[in-house]
Formats: sequence, structure tokens, C-alpha cells
Amino acid sequence: MREQVRRKYARAALGVRSEGCCGSGGLETNFACGSYAPEEIGELPEEAVGASLGCGNPVALATLSPGEVVLDLGSGGGIDVLLSARRVSPGGKAYGVDMTDEMLALARENLRKSGLENAEFLRGEIENLPLPDEHVDVVLSNCVINLSTDKPKVFSEAYRVLKPGGRFAVSDVVFLGSRAELPEPVREKVELWTGCIAGALERAEYEQLLAKAGFGEVSVEVQNVYDPQAVEGLEGPEEVEALRKVPVASAFIRARKPAREEASDAGE
Repeated sequence: MREQVRRKYARAALGVRSEGCCGSGGLETNFACGSYAPEEIGELPEEAVGASLGCGNPVALATLSPGEVVLDLGSGGGIDVLLSARRVSPGGKAYGVDMTDEMLALARENLRKSGLENAEFLRGEIENLPLPDEHVDVVLSNCVINLSTDKPKVFSEAYRVLKPGGRFAVSDVVFLGSRAELPEPVREKVELWTGCIAGALERAEYEQLLAKAGFGEVSVEVQNVYDPQAVEGLEGPEEVEALRKVPVASAFIRARKPAREEASDAGE
């Protein structure tokens, strides 16, 4: 499954120059472009905007401040890293982590074109982040965590690299019902995994797994409910109707790693 995801996003990176804004229009791109204000993306390289394959704008969600250190999980072509780097300047830094060489090459080229000097793209997997403990103030991600087959490890790693009091601010896809009610063919299709659907968590699952990883102040705020007829990979009216009964939505997910004094109080 990981290799299927890697191949899809490698193709997206290589094809971005010919496909225009936000790729080819799959489910994960339905709301991406509209999530960014024109003034936000107006000064970014065209290819950074073209490679946006997310489902929201986690940079706006995170309310970044100068001097903060930011990490974007699954940074793709770099749009959220570049936007973050602008917001945390002066004194701050933005990292992006991605497992796809083609996306990393695209992101680094976009960084060069942007002229920004406070951003860096690292090769790695979001289940095993190449950063030390308590290194960042904010963890972002944009429609990537749902692609992981080990989400508890992702949340554990995000918690590890966050400083005490650090923030988790993610745009992702969630089910607004029981995933178990979906027919197995819909749940297991590779096309739906790589298109950000079948790997999505239920809303309550997201909350529970973040809390289990140690996070507090967890919230899942639904933004857009997807029209099943717009979902790539579905075959026939039965599969479309299945996703009507168990809707899929993009959501803003927020959480916070407790400050040291809070953790101490909880242990007493």
C-alpha cells in the first residue's frame, strides 16, 4: 500500500506542470485551491500551488507566529511549508517531511524559486520522523495522515517531536459514521486509499487516538462533506450509495501537547 501511495504522488509531482492548479481534480483536490486566499499563494511558485493535493489550509488553522518552528507531515510540493516559513519569519523555521523523491525534488525547486531561507525539506516517513524530541512548536499536515497504515505511530511521533505546549493542526479526511458499514470492496480499494478515502478514520477514532497518544484539547471540526459522485475509484450506484450512508468529509483537527506543568499536575 505504501508503494502504491508513493507511485501516485510521484506521478502527481512529475505531472504538475501540465495539470494546472491543484492537480487533476481527484477527491483530495476538490477543496484544496479554494482553501487558500489569493494573496496567500500569489507570491508562491506556480508549481507549488499546482502540486497542492490537500483538503484544507492547515497553515491558517495553526495561527503561526514569528519565531516558531513548524513541521509539515507529507509536505508534497511544499505549499504549506512555504506559507509557514513566511509566517514564522523572522526567527522561525519550517520543515517538510515526505517519502517521495519526486515530490522532494519539486519542493526543493519551489523553495529555491521562492527565495526563502528558513525552510527545509527532509526525506522520511511520517511514522518515523527524522527530527529530535521536542523540536517543533507546531505539527501540520494536509490530507496525508489518512494515507498511513499505522496512524497511532504517526500521532506518537507527532507528540514526540512537539515541544511541551506545542500544537497539532491538521486538515484531513474523516468518516462521519461507522466505516464498518461500508462494503469491503469499497474499504479495500487501493484507488480509494491513495485518493484519501478508505484509509480515513472515523471522527470519534481520530479524537480517541490523539488522546491515547497524550494530546489534550482535541477537536475535529467538519469543513466540507464530499459528494460521493465526485469520488474517484467508485464503481456503480451501490458504491456511491454506500458513501452516502457513511459520509466522508474534510475536517480541521486540533490538539495540544500538555505543557510540562500540566503533565506534572496530571501525574500527581
